Amino acid sequence: MDSTAVGGMMRGMTAPLNLLTDIAGVTVGHATELALGSGVTAILFDRPAVASVVIGGGAPGSRDTALLDPAATVEVVDGIVLSGGSTFGLDAGGGVQAALREAGRGQVFAGITIPLAPQAILFDLLNGGNKDWGRFPPYRDLGHAAAMAAKPGPFALGTVGAGTGATTATVKGGLGSASAMTESGHIVAAIVAVNAVGSPLVGEGPHFWAAPFERAAEFGGLGAKARCDESDLALRCKGGRGTATTIGLVVTDAVLSKAQAQRLARMADDGLARAIFPAHAPNDGDTIFAAATGEKPGADVTELGHLAGIVMARAIARGVYEASALPYPGAQPAWRDRFAPG
Repeated sequence: MDSTAVGGMMRGMTAPLNLLTDIAGVTVGHATELALGSGVTAILFDRPAVASVVIGGGAPGSRDTALLDPAATVEVVDGIVLSGGSTFGLDAGGGVQAALREAGRGQVFAGITIPLAPQAILFDLLNGGNKDWGRFPPYRDLGHAAAMAAKPGPFALGTVGAGTGATTATVKGGLGSASAMTESGHIVAAIVAVNAVGSPLVGEGPHFWAAPFERAAEFGGLGAKARCDESDLALRCKGGRGTATTIGLVVTDAVLSKAQAQRLARMADDGLARAIFPAHAPNDGDTIFAAATGEKPGADVTELGHLAGIVMARAIARGVYEASALPYPGAQPAWRDRFAPG
C-alpha cells in the first residue's frame, strides 16, 4: 500500500470509542427523566477549555453564551450544558454550576471562584411527557445529577439526557456523538441533541441525509439513497414549527484561540445542514458550541473545521438511529420502530 493510501486512511478515521470522550480530559454525564420526557447532558472539562459558540436558529434559548464572543474577556469555561425543557430548562445550568463549585472548580474573579458552564436548551414540552412539575421545574436537580454522573469513557446515546424528549419531523430524535482524527493526530468529536424542525431522513424512507459521511455502519450502514425524486425534497416539518432546536458541541484536543474556536463552531454548524432538511428555520434555536482542550499544538484549523462538519452530521444521524420511543401512548415512533429488520 503506497503512502498516499495510508494518508487517506488516517485522515478522518474514527477515534477508538467514536464518542466525545475520545478526547482526553472530557467527561459526559446524563440525567434522564422518562416520565417527564426530558433530561440534561453535562459536558465537563478536567481543565478549563477555550470555547465559543454559533447560533444559527431564529429562536434560541441559552445561558452565558454572550461571554463566548471572541471580543468578550473570558477565555475559558469549565463545561457546557445541553438541556430539554425550553426556557424552564435553563435552571439546569445552575445545577451544573453547583456541582462544579462543590468540586472546587471555576474561574477566580475578584477572589471569588465562579464555575462557568454555558448552556443551550431545546423545546420538548409537547412530546407527551408529564410537565406538571409544580412550582419549580426539576431542571436544576437534573443538571446537578448530570454533572455528578459525568465520567470519561463510554456513555449512552439515543433517548437519554438532553435527547430524552427530542423529536424530528419524521422519527424520534435523540442524543448522538461521533469522532474523527486528523492526519496529524488531532481528534475532533461532536455531541448533539437532535430535536429538529426538519427531517434527518430522505423522504419517507430509512436513508439518512448524512449517509455519505457514515463510518463503520454507525447508523445502520444503509448507504445513501441512489436517487432523490421530487417528493424526497418536499418540505417536512413538525406540526408545530416552533417546537424545535438542535443543540450540540464539537471539541478538539488542539490548541485554538477563542476566534478559532468560533470558526470551528461555524464549520461544525454546517453539519446540521448536511444531516437535517431543512435546518436553521426561523422558529428553531439551533446552537453549536466549540471547545479546545489545548493538549496538542500544530493543528490545521481548516482540516479541523472540515472534520467538525462531518462528525456533527454523523452524530446527528447516530442520535436518531440510537433513539427509542418514549414509553407512553401516542409517542413519536423511533427509526428502529419503522425501519429496523424484523
